[in-house]
Amino acid sequence: MTRGFALAAAIAAGLGLAPAAQAHTPLCACYDNGDGTVLCEGGFSDGSSAAGVKMAVMDGAGNLVIEGVIDQNSEFTFDKPEGDYKVMFDAGEGHSIEIPADEIY
Repeated sequence: MTRGFALAAAIAAGLGLAPAAQAHTPLCACYDNGDGTVLCEGGFSDGSSAAGVKMAVMDGAGNLVIEGVIDQNSEFTFDKPEGDYKVMFDAGEGHSIEIPADEIY
C-alpha cells in the first residue's frame, strides 16, 4: 500500500507541474522597412500564435502614439514616429516585451 500511495503522490505532483512544462515565452522582433514603416513579428516559444496580442508604440516621454494588435500573420506594421520611441508587445503579466527604437534595424 505504501508503494501505491507513493506512486499516486508522484503522479499528482507531476500533474501539478504540467502547466509549468507547457509555459511559453513571448517573442517579438521589429524591423525598419526603410519606407517609413516598421514591421514587428510576434509569437511564443512553443509555436503558439500571438494573433490579437496588444501592441503599443510610445514616444520618448512614454506617451502612447500608436496602438494595435498582432494580426493573423503574426505581424504588426506601423508608421515610424519622429524622434525616440519604443514598441511594447503586451500579452499580459510576465509576457511583455519592450523594444527601444535603437534596437530596430
